[in-house]
Amino acid sequence: MRILLTNDDGIEAEGLACLEAIARALSDDVWVCAPAVEQSGKGRGITLTEPLRVNEMGDKRFAVTGTPTDCVVLAINDLMPERPDLVLSGVNRGHNIGEDVSYSGTVAGALQGMAMGVKSIALSQSLERFHDEVVAHWETAQAFAPGIIQRLMEAGWSDGVVMNLNFPNLPPELVKTVEVTTQGFRDLAEMHAIKRTDLRGRNYYWMGFRAGEQRPAQGTDLRAIAEGRISVTPLHIDLTHHQTAHDLKSVLGGAPPRLKA
Repeated sequence: MRILLTNDDGIEAEGLACLEAIARALSDDVWVCAPAVEQSGKGRGITLTEPLRVNEMGDKRFAVTGTPTDCVVLAINDLMPERPDLVLSGVNRGHNIGEDVSYSGTVAGALQGMAMGVKSIALSQSLERFHDEVVAHWETAQAFAPGIIQRLMEAGWSDGVVMNLNFPNLPPELVKTVEVTTQGFRDLAEMHAIKRTDLRGRNYYWMGFRAGEQRPAQGTDLRAIAEGRISVTPLHIDLTHHQTAHDLKSVLGGAPPRLKA
């Protein structure tokens, strides 16, 4: 099995080293194509207004001055002699659950692999909090990801779907359960900006997250991670709300309506 690895934390990230260990437990044919610098929160962004530079860092290892999506496109179309059988994106430093998945560069890397016809999986390791001194339990993702990936590949899944794996903020010996979940949504918005002033007296804003007590629904990725379980969520890129589309067909269709006087 030929495996392509990418991430959004950058080519030097600890999580990418963890992902390499995971991939090498599954195959000897492992390729890495990751952003040269961190691209967290870039979602499915692609680079259109400037050139992309590729630096060959070693055998089957490339750093790209672009996003995770750029990396997957370049790797599959230009840098690899043959298409991969599997794309793994991560292991992200911090979970990607709930509405996180819509702006996650980690999930975006997997989505691009899927869009190019390759089975793709995103992997993230939950953290206690997003501070530099906090060390992630990389050993948890490394302990459980190979077996889960192998089981998923044996079972197979539908085209147009990516698997989103999240590992709880626990050491391996305390993780007892894996759960297939749905994408949850938080009760309270966690994103906010802090207003500051630079040395020239100009205001700027720094975006971040604040913790808040949540009450996630049973069966969601949010609930599984909060309760110390591994979460496996099948995701797809179709954002259509089918019930609303069905309901609207009774009021819209045919000739476009004119503004009433």
